[in-house]
Amino acid sequence: MATGRSGIEWTEATWNPVTGCSKITPGCAHCYAETLSRRFGWTQQPWSPANAHANVRLHRERLDQPLRWRRPRMIFVNSMSDLFHELVPLEFISDVFGVMAEASQHVFQILTKRHERLAELAPQIEWPANVWMGVSIESNRWVERADSLRSVPAAVRFISAEPLLDSLDGLNLAGIHWMIAGGESGPGHRPVNERWLLDLRDQCENEGIAFFFKQWGGRTPKTGGRTLDGREWSGMPKPSRQLVTV
Repeated sequence: MATGRSGIEWTEATWNPVTGCSKITPGCAHCYAETLSRRFGWTQQPWSPANAHANVRLHRERLDQPLRWRRPRMIFVNSMSDLFHELVPLEFISDVFGVMAEASQHVFQILTKRHERLAELAPQIEWPANVWMGVSIESNRWVERADSLRSVPAAVRFISAEPLLDSLDGLNLAGIHWMIAGGESGPGHRPVNERWLLDLRDQCENEGIAFFFKQWGGRTPKTGGRTLDGREWSGMPKPSRQLVTV
């Protein structure tokens, strides 16, 4: 999956200059990207740390793809990987950021679970205003990822609490601009508790943070719908600048 329209509710397109990953926390257990990659033969082995060298691939030939998209859009970077995976060298990450800076008509959304490497490399990267940076937080065990994110000079900092596996009552949202929350989908999905979601929604409303409820989850992403407390929540952060029409 190189690039194209996205079925992910909070973005418009995906761009995958890196594919393949390795699982590091319980939130990775039922990874949709691994399921798709193995189903279509893009990778042959499970996404375990032992197989990372076989599964993680850099696609330099895909770097210029956003430059050919003239209409401004939201682009999720590496929906099939993690840009801050330890096997992705800083040089390649910098090249990705260089393309994003040049493709200033778009907004790019990056999401990682590797918060420590993100914080380590962030000072060595030029952060254009059209890049939004996020971390995944599935339980209180990983709320420290928000601390690492706060050190990153991105125009928008966001959290993806999906799949939400526990209450995030220990989460500090200072310096965060956007929250995405949702349940897990797939054959072995783990149910989400409504109270966990409502607590996050309330915290975001109290602190003026945009809240996006993606899904209840279930057998498929669409199984439970997107209605929470009687309505859909599709909050988006305000971009730091207007998208440029080319």
